[in-house]
Amino acid sequence: MKVLHVITGLEVGGAEQQLRLLLRRLPAYCEVVTLTGPGPIAEGIEADGTRVTHLGMTGERDLSALPRLARLIRDGGYDLVHTHLYRACVYGRIAARMAGVRAVVATEHSLGDAVIEGRRLTRGVRTLYRATERLGAATVAVSDTVAARLRRWGVPEQRIHVVPNGIEAHRFAFDPAARALVRTRLGLPLDAFVVGGAGRLVPGKRFDVLVRAVTQLPGVHLLLAGEGPEREMLRRMAEQFGSGDRIHLLGTRGGAVDTEAEGPESAGPDIPGLLSAVDVFVSPSPSEAFGLAVVEALASGLPVLHGSCPAVDELPADQAPGARHFSPVVHELATALRELRRRGPDRLPVPPVVRRYDITRSAAALMSVYEQVLAGAPVRRRGPARVSPVPVPPPQGRAAALPAASVSLPDPARSPAPSPLSNR
Repeated sequence: MKVLHVITGLEVGGAEQQLRLLLRRLPAYCEVVTLTGPGPIAEGIEADGTRVTHLGMTGERDLSALPRLARLIRDGGYDLVHTHLYRACVYGRIAARMAGVRAVVATEHSLGDAVIEGRRLTRGVRTLYRATERLGAATVAVSDTVAARLRRWGVPEQRIHVVPNGIEAHRFAFDPAARALVRTRLGLPLDAFVVGGAGRLVPGKRFDVLVRAVTQLPGVHLLLAGEGPEREMLRRMAEQFGSGDRIHLLGTRGGAVDTEAEGPESAGPDIPGLLSAVDVFVSPSPSEAFGLAVVEALASGLPVLHGSCPAVDELPADQAPGARHFSPVVHELATALRELRRRGPDRLPVPPVVRRYDITRSAAALMSVYEQVLAGAPVRRRGPARVSPVPVPPPQGRAAALPAASVSLPDPARSPAPSPLSNR
């Protein structure tokens, strides 16, 4: 089986890291296309031995990417195309049909009730998604919560498959040596109470609530890993409340899957090292698709406060006794953190939920979806297929930023194929 994964970008992020983990375990020959900037995850995927091609999209309305992607799919002789993230799902489904591939699977990694990939959901986004979804054979939801959202959008039940995200639990096991090393590098007192957080710094994640709550707790430090448009706002907020020396915005340093805690100080801690260094993990987002960071924190034996985590919320409470839900309100979070501080920084036993979300199980479940899709797919035709135009509504936000017209499907043979990253 030859599979092409199409993803919007390969900067540091949960969906991007999940793809890398899956590629290591899928019993199929896989290659990857990234529509935009390759980033550190692309480097890691290539280091693992998987070919990565950068399509070189110049913007969200770059329709010239369609024939390039279609030609790449056709020339590659792929049995199945798997798309990840909104823009890649839209372009990838259309391009696969142009190339004559009907076995198309899309994973919905980040669909919330009112946001998608941290951006506001609009009528245009939904319309474009539904118009292109019917070009695929299956849509993978990372949780039952996402599956329910897809059904409400009108995606047929028979095309929805739930395949939860997975982790390598052993990587997040508590390490006392890493705890001391990370704290020393960041200049944190070894006996300080330290709060951790990780994710894209976008409005939907509500890290402003976390920063404000920590500023109300004298002597408490926050380690926040991630990049995004709110980083400067969060820095100014910390300074405004006189807590700039206690709010540590780490960026994406150490966010790649294989980054280790050693190296120069400028490299910062890796995520497993960060989890060993903190005493509690907070995920303030009120609308998550899965909650991967929460599961990683539980694997490190941390108590967790979360605004939304389907990975935990969909299971009985005894599967994750160290996880506690809270509303994204500053005073409520500050009160919960004070209570945990009084208890002391004791590590908890790794809960059963962590074993449930093993990446090997996720890869096996995804492979089953591939086999079902291929069993029902028609024989792949030679040359480009004819596809009816897909109506595209006027753009209403960045995620929907495509021309306000039907998508024209040009002949992919008239556009040169992109080069792999190794030739860039």
